[in-house]
Amino acid sequence: MMDDAAFSAWQKKVEGTNISSTTLLATDYLNHFNEIVMLLEMVPDMPDMIEDCKEWAPKSYQEHFRDSAFSDKELAIEAYEHVPPRFRQPFEETIEHLNTIVAHAVSQLETIIETGDEDLLRVTASAVTTSLQKFMDVASGIIHGSAKTMSQDEIDAALAL
Repeated sequence: MMDDAAFSAWQKKVEGTNISSTTLLATDYLNHFNEIVMLLEMVPDMPDMIEDCKEWAPKSYQEHFRDSAFSDKELAIEAYEHVPPRFRQPFEETIEHLNTIVAHAVSQLETIIETGDEDLLRVTASAVTTSLQKFMDVASGIIHGSAKTMSQDEIDAALAL
């Protein structure tokens, strides 16, 4: 556990960057999920986009920044080790839910494409992207210092797609 002085030092280190001084997290990580949401939204009109969706893979926070062009990527990677548990735990749980939804959705959409049911494909893709956006909103809130997360009922409903 980091003491207040060490956390304060990290807050000063990230000042003036796109890393939250409240949480030491950066919203740039959510771009990884924006990419798959965009691809999933395209699937009903271009079913062959499911192949691009299948190529998308989860990335840890640090992996994302290692692979990114984010100007403060090294700082973001280092700061992540100092994110207070009150933010890190719900953030990681939310990311785990996002990854689970994506994996399930890609499989489900691929099966629907094989049936040729365009209406079901459109409805399912819309439901999936709406669910992903809800979790991304929660992750964004955590990044900005909100303690609000989703209730277990909301999580269960979102994962039941």
